Amino acid sequence: MAIRAFPAGFLWGTATSAHQVEGGDDGTDWWDWEQIPGHVKDDSTAMPSCEWFRAGRFLEDFDRARSLSLNAHRLSLEWARIEPREGCWDSAALSYYRRVLAALRDRGLTPLVGLHHFTNPGWIARAGGWESRSTVGYFARYARKVVQALGDLCDFWLTINEPNVYAYSAYIDGTWPPARKDMGAGFQVLANLIRAHALAYRVIHEVQPMARVGAAHHFRYFVAANRSSPLDRLAASVRDYLFNQLFFRALIDGLLRAPMSMGRRLPYAKGTQDFIGINYYFAERVAFDRRNPALLFSRSIVRRWPDWAPSFAGDVSPAGLSRLLGGMRRYGLPICITENGIFDCGGDGQTAYLVSHLAALQRAIVDGAPVAGYFYWTLVDNFEWAEGYAPRFGLFANDLDTQRRRERPSARAYRTIASGNGLPDDLLTRYGRARLASG
Repeated sequence: MAIRAFPAGFLWGTATSAHQVEGGDDGTDWWDWEQIPGHVKDDSTAMPSCEWFRAGRFLEDFDRARSLSLNAHRLSLEWARIEPREGCWDSAALSYYRRVLAALRDRGLTPLVGLHHFTNPGWIARAGGWESRSTVGYFARYARKVVQALGDLCDFWLTINEPNVYAYSAYIDGTWPPARKDMGAGFQVLANLIRAHALAYRVIHEVQPMARVGAAHHFRYFVAANRSSPLDRLAASVRDYLFNQLFFRALIDGLLRAPMSMGRRLPYAKGTQDFIGINYYFAERVAFDRRNPALLFSRSIVRRWPDWAPSFAGDVSPAGLSRLLGGMRRYGLPICITENGIFDCGGDGQTAYLVSHLAALQRAIVDGAPVAGYFYWTLVDNFEWAEGYAPRFGLFANDLDTQRRRERPSARAYRTIASGNGLPDDLLTRYGRARLASG
């Protein structure tokens, strides 16, 4: 049986975030947000989610990850647990995370640890959140404390997850806390997130010189809805520039080229990533629309998805991942796919998505993209922010009432791929061109 091989030592993993799996995370701005009806589509909260914190179910879920022949796992820490009040550090929370990281290492799973994954301590939110420059210093102090406490168990760090998604959803679109709808505030937040990443990068290396530090960038592949239309092509390129490039390019050259920042220079951000973390899910078709100035005279044209998941709408495009990785070769940095996945949409859809994107990834590696790892989103069904529990992204289904897990077909396919460090041609033949059930 022919196998499309991946590099020796390739990291095969899954990804989770603290608020989405731990349950009962009541010290965050998101917890407060969830208590108000209408903020989450099914009016659910992040209690109980997967019961990692209260019941310690991370142990059984890590056993499941190991049963898939995985050798890595990406997770995040909850700042609000570790520093529930300004300057007050919770030793019990740090002990909990030491147990989590030790459990991963005991199972041969390399931890990739994130410091910020959308949630903020309530005291940070009340003090102005990421619009305030003081949050930058608080975040750097938190990074120092964490690495001092946990650095013997991890040397592989992500500072901030999807800063572009956070700034847009919380400060421009207004669908996440603090529900601002102010483009100027959004760009100010993005600038402060860049500052926070840069300071945390330096703090981590000061405490742990051999650490590998990056950020998880969310990239979408924007294409013109009508490729022969100059206006549609312009609209797509503007979306790409604002969504994909602003934060990422600032870490390359130290310049934030946001429209309202007048080319703000942030030279200490230049070169502050040891690897490039890429979260990739969909492509997005963009059309020029003069009636939509709030989105810079553009609109998205999306495929029809279930009614409960419009924010995940997009065109499934493995080729978009290949093209993205091809463009990343110029930077000469290792790359990790820190998130990639799809909700269970019936039939072979989830497995087809996994297989087709890994085929695109393998082609990009053959063409010279220095990809060192792949982390599937996600290990087990969990709380999906404003969408609640309706979208089920897990390789393992989770019954919230009983907390019983069930392996999905996508998990079996992932086991075959990870155990052989390659993509068998028969798996690609079977699933590579399968249609998603909702398509």
